Amino acid sequence: MKRIGTVVRTAQGLAVLRADATDGDADDAHRDEIGTIVLDDSLDEVGRVVDVFGPVDQPYLAVTPDSGVHLPALVGSTLYAR
Repeated sequence: MKRIGTVVRTAQGLAVLRADATDGDADDAHRDEIGTIVLDDSLDEVGRVVDVFGPVDQPYLAVTPDSGVHLPALVGSTLYAR
């Protein structure tokens, strides 16, 4: 499990994360790919990455939530990639 970033807002039914800065580590290579499963700090599945945008060194990630996930409650939360 790898920390991917923090939810900064919700928009159009998506959670928008600001990804953590990469340090060039090979383990970071797949952390922000479309389709990546996203977990919260309780290891519950939150959703999947559906878009990556913004600057290369610290992009934003758009995550579509799984059913039953309350988006406003995610703002400010740290999320992880499986």
